[in-house]
Amino acid sequence: MTTFSLSPEAAEPLIHVAQRNLRRLKTVPDLAPRYTGHDKVLTLGDIAAVPPLVKDDLNVALAHLQPKAETGATWLFQSGGSTGAPKVGYAPTGFYMTGVYEQWRPLDRDDVFVNCWGAGRMWGAHFLAAAFADLSGCQVIALGSVTKDEYSDWISFFNLRKVTAIGGTTSVLRLWFAHARANGIELPSLRKVLWLGESWHSAVDEDLAAVAPNARRWGMFGSTETWVVGTNTPDCPMDTFHTLPAQLVHFGDDELLDFTTLNPDMLNPVLRYQTGDAGQFVECACGRGMGMKILGRRDSVVQVRGLGLHVDDIIAQVEREPGVSRAQVLITELRGRVSTVDVLLLTDQNATPDLAERLRKELQGSTFTISTAFQHDPDSFQVKVVDSLISNDRTGKTSNFVVRDQS
Repeated sequence: MTTFSLSPEAAEPLIHVAQRNLRRLKTVPDLAPRYTGHDKVLTLGDIAAVPPLVKDDLNVALAHLQPKAETGATWLFQSGGSTGAPKVGYAPTGFYMTGVYEQWRPLDRDDVFVNCWGAGRMWGAHFLAAAFADLSGCQVIALGSVTKDEYSDWISFFNLRKVTAIGGTTSVLRLWFAHARANGIELPSLRKVLWLGESWHSAVDEDLAAVAPNARRWGMFGSTETWVVGTNTPDCPMDTFHTLPAQLVHFGDDELLDFTTLNPDMLNPVLRYQTGDAGQFVECACGRGMGMKILGRRDSVVQVRGLGLHVDDIIAQVEREPGVSRAQVLITELRGRVSTVDVLLLTDQNATPDLAERLRKELQGSTFTISTAFQHDPDSFQVKVVDSLISNDRTGKTSNFVVRDQS
């Protein structure tokens, strides 16, 4: 079975964008051979026949193409970067938010909006949200990251300014609302919670019920490569999104989603790009027709404090070390947030006494996600030599990573 988010009548007037990106990808020496025999994209069937792209392929393409915006600045953002240097994604000024605003209106001129997405380290969501707030005409508090001892003062300031909306990744929002709940602080004016970058978590609902009972969630789904693909309202299930008209989403029998841009201003050549997410199309409970239901990831990328940790990359790097016979990543969650990440090692007689500590320092220095996610509490990332690895509770099998909930 092959399914698209758009009908042929809706997609094919814009399909020339996919044809243009096919031409661009065929100019990339390392990718051109895969497109032999694929010369024209005229129909949805033609798109389904094109080989899919994954992150490494797109990074190769962007390194060769180095796209630039037609007008305004070209913004460079971090994409991936689990090991080694961050990889680069591109966006023009405005970050394609005009199309999002045409479909999705959580903010209006009367709102006071706190932008809590991180603003540094080449992260894109803070600036994307700022562009959306600009279109909405609301007041904005561009907060970014704060330290844990600043939460109370900032929440008091939010109440003083009668903040009505806040946005961030789910794990960051969880920190704000959990702190407020633990300290008996309420946000009576807060009515809207925007999120992007992680799945919604029921723990946030529990905290909101105590801290801001009038607040309702509004979600976006996308990646640095695809940018925003779909939007979600308070009337939609938390895992279901309505796709934008300029985003063509497709899945086959394996349920893996791939994304093709039909936006002529898109700088990244997104043509059947797979993020590793699985999904299906369903009738949304909101009554607005078909939605894209996200079933979860089908690859080895797991979210750690708002960043993607590429487990297979970590395992491959560690298992190349003399003395390491097998490795596993153990992720421990506490009340819906990653509290620790441990790399567990099975070793043999070739292991040196300093192996675990040396690998810990190397991974913290070379792995973008680990160095960033644990910069304020580096001891929450450890490498440990163990006698046995951990089996998955559901399958009984030993996999490259295990997520353990200690709530």
